[in-house]
Amino acid sequence: MVLPIYLYGKPVLKLKGQDIQPDFNGLSKLIDDMWDTMYFAKGVGLAAPQIGLAIRLFVVDSTAYYEKEHLQKGIKKVFINAQIIEETGAEWGFEEGCLSIPKLNAEVNRPSNLKIKYLDEQFKEHIEVYDDMNARIIQHEYDHIEGILFIDKISPIRRKILQKKLDKIRNGLVSTSYPVKA
Repeated sequence: MVLPIYLYGKPVLKLKGQDIQPDFNGLSKLIDDMWDTMYFAKGVGLAAPQIGLAIRLFVVDSTAYYEKEHLQKGIKKVFINAQIIEETGAEWGFEEGCLSIPKLNAEVNRPSNLKIKYLDEQFKEHIEVYDDMNARIIQHEYDHIEGILFIDKISPIRRKILQKKLDKIRNGLVSTSYPVKA
């Protein structure tokens, strides 16, 4: 089921997510709904705060960023109770967008590599290393469960330039092809 995505300005987007337990009520359906919502909105990641839940859960499908011959580099995963262990490598800039901040992109600098510990949907623990676009997407979604938005990472001057657009989004004055909660 496609869920409404919470837009910039909703308090839940600024909350640090709480860990969830294996007995979390309706977790499997929630994960399915998050995939449905993300794909419907044409996103590559979606975090639980974006659908109004301040919990440590996000989904990522980076395969859209990789050509057919490199498709195996893409990932499609569920991350539960994730903790970034280490971020390394040169920082690189990339124009990021966000389903909670529609029609607004800005360059964000992030380290090129990360090491992350997380649980999958069977609550099996993993420690993995990612680079390139996989690392960036995971970092972006991880920020959501920490109460951080990509616009919090841009320069103050750029933020000031974008403020009128942000105010319109906060007030629900933006059209999207997916359901939102303004």
